[in-house]
Amino acid sequence: MTAASGGPGPPPRRDLAGRTVVVIGASSGIGLETARQVQAGGGRLILVGRNPERLERAAHALRPVGTAAFDATDTDRLQQFFQDLAEPVDHVMVTAGSPSYRPLSGMDLDAARREFEDRLALPLGVALHSRERVRPGGTLLFMGGTGGRRPAVGMTIMSALTAALSALTANLALELAPVRVNLIAAGFVDTPLSASLLGDQLEARRAELRATLPIRRVVEPADVAALAVHLMCNDALTGGTYDIDGGQQLLPH
Repeated sequence: MTAASGGPGPPPRRDLAGRTVVVIGASSGIGLETARQVQAGGGRLILVGRNPERLERAAHALRPVGTAAFDATDTDRLQQFFQDLAEPVDHVMVTAGSPSYRPLSGMDLDAARREFEDRLALPLGVALHSRERVRPGGTLLFMGGTGGRRPAVGMTIMSALTAALSALTANLALELAPVRVNLIAAGFVDTPLSASLLGDQLEARRAELRATLPIRRVVEPADVAALAVHLMCNDALTGGTYDIDGGQQLLPH
């Protein structure tokens, strides 16, 4: 008996075996852990990082099919990177960038303008220059945050970017279809970046979160990486913002 025409086809393939994944910001933290999980799932890696030494260490451990050391906010270099890819890729994840906490009383307008330009131009640049390089059904995956959803002193820039990145993601999902576009919005994640921002206050922040978060532990890079891999593999997901903060938003001010 033959299947009727127009009937359901084979189930979608939901793994990374043999898939090529570009990780921009791959030399530490969430990007590095995502690269590890992609490799563990049989994926092929192309690693991008700003710091050549850290990128070399990551490459030594993960044996990617390619690496590129450059600042992803350099729009010309970003365009050249995608043009130089030898073949199409399946997924692109962008973790580059850091949060900005600037109260208005101490804000430099030119610095604020650069924050907006860098944080919004990077996903736009990836979307623009990867259009012919990501296979249909593949993913562009960006990183944002949840902290900016609550108004507070020092959160002016972060609040604006938090709203803008979700809107940008939803619109790009329509413009780039059938390539999928999603955003991960993380709360505090215990990364080297968090350590550099908090300094000697890091351990106190960890202890506070362990005591107050509904999950009773701190969110780790492996948690975010697992979500990233799921978003790459589940081809029913596009245009969404996916929170991962251990319930941090549920806590009172």
